[in-house]
Amino acid sequence: MNNIIYLDNNATTKTDEKVLEAMMPYFCENYGNPSSMYDFAKQPAQAIKEARGKMKDFFNAANEKEIIFTSCGTESANTAIRGVLNMNKNKRHIITTKVEHPCVLNVYKALEKQGYRVDYIGVNSQGELNLDELKNAICEDTALVSVMYANNETGVIFPIKEVVDIVKSKNSETKVFVDAVQVAGKIKIDVQDLGVDLLGVSGHKFHAPKGIGALYVNSKTIITPFVIGGHQERGLRAGTENVPYIVGIGKAAELAQDSLYFEATEVKRLRDKLEKGILKNVFNARLNTGLTNRVPNTTNIGFEYIEGELILLHLADCGICASSGSACTSGSLEPSHVLRAMNVPFTSIHGSIRMSLSRFTTESEIDYVIEKFPPIIEKLTSISPYQEELESLRLSKI
Repeated sequence: MNNIIYLDNNATTKTDEKVLEAMMPYFCENYGNPSSMYDFAKQPAQAIKEARGKMKDFFNAANEKEIIFTSCGTESANTAIRGVLNMNKNKRHIITTKVEHPCVLNVYKALEKQGYRVDYIGVNSQGELNLDELKNAICEDTALVSVMYANNETGVIFPIKEVVDIVKSKNSETKVFVDAVQVAGKIKIDVQDLGVDLLGVSGHKFHAPKGIGALYVNSKTIITPFVIGGHQERGLRAGTENVPYIVGIGKAAELAQDSLYFEATEVKRLRDKLEKGILKNVFNARLNTGLTNRVPNTTNIGFEYIEGELILLHLADCGICASSGSACTSGSLEPSHVLRAMNVPFTSIHGSIRMSLSRFTTESEIDYVIEKFPPIIEKLTSISPYQEELESLRLSKI
């Protein structure tokens, strides 16, 4: 594993050793059930309270009661979406985007079968949201607008504050849910400044373990519980609290807050170096997003007339982990729904690769990837059935 160069941090991240260290006492030492009445339960209960406070600060929420711990981003999204709709059963219209993560899109596909009307807002060739289309879609029957903060495949950041302003000016009763999974730990989240009603994250995207997430619910927003049972999480998420993992996401949030400047400077510098190195040395490479506003760790590069799966296999042979898109759809042979929505040319959509860095990515790793890419692409272009098109493209770049 020491030879692995991991550039798939939008799929998952390594658990920070400081996070693991914070979690350990709650497995075999302070393992009491935090809902119990005896003294042995007080330390776990206090640990949850402290973690909730850290998540409050992470979101800049008004108070700790606005934080609900979940198992992941998918549960956070389902809790938010279904919770809002169940409280507004007389409204049957939803607005989302064409480029949402499958954990959100598939909820809306299921709701359409239950009679809901869903509008899917498009993006331009840079992956930027069509705000005029959003504005025109809002009506009196709109219960929920659901927009991701940053896209998981391209890293493109959506103007959430502007989205909220548009929604509330058209229909003040409409709730806004934001899937913030891909911005957590990369850029600052300020729910009060954004004005969102609900916002969800997943711990394993910012160096907490898999299996823990969090959902912000504005104190003025009432939702129904998604998991029904006991009194935990103020009755909004039943089940005995996962104390070690709650401690873990709290610690990860604390560390992430301290690393935002590093993300914005050093991680971005390495991401830009990676992009420039590949684009300079590979004639059939194109940056799918252009230079639009993105989270600092993510790039998506298309390689024309080559299959992305072949690129990934050759990268893997060199110990490099990358992705052709969302981890939840990587087994699909269908081209990315995100890149299709952006009208990425058919010549490169199947050959598009996402690479996502973390604060643990090193300069030597980036140098190694830049070194390995040209011979891999050159080899694959030599066996491509599109030799005439590739030669024409090569000549056009001279």
